[in-house]
Amino acid sequence: MAARHRRIATAVATALIVVPAGVGLVGCDAVSKALDCVQTADTIADSVTDLQQAVENAGDNPAEADRALDDINKNLDKISDKTDDTDVNKAVDDLGEAVENVRESIRSGDSTPDVSPVTDAAGELTKVCTP
Repeated sequence: MAARHRRIATAVATALIVVPAGVGLVGCDAVSKALDCVQTADTIADSVTDLQQAVENAGDNPAEADRALDDINKNLDKISDKTDDTDVNKAVDDLGEAVENVRESIRSGDSTPDVSPVTDAAGELTKVCTP
């Protein structure tokens, strides 16, 4: 987990360094949006970890997995509201679909749904958010 946080911080710092000093307000806005995307993607990654743990313990507390799925959806909404990037929007849509598939599996009585599509989609979102 700490290594991922360091990679994200390094990518953000690199993006800030690469932005030329003469870039106007539009450039700063783009960097700000990228930072928001990275931060929210990182939060989603934490929620995916929570989801994996909740699914492992679904027999004890099925509501925990539902809460983790809700957290992911809330963060996806934050990213969608702040971007018009096609790649980011596709990654958000793919992750949203994976979340709904897991939610449906749980509703159908699957006590150990496959969360790997959620993990994969979250990884893709992190990749497209990284400046």
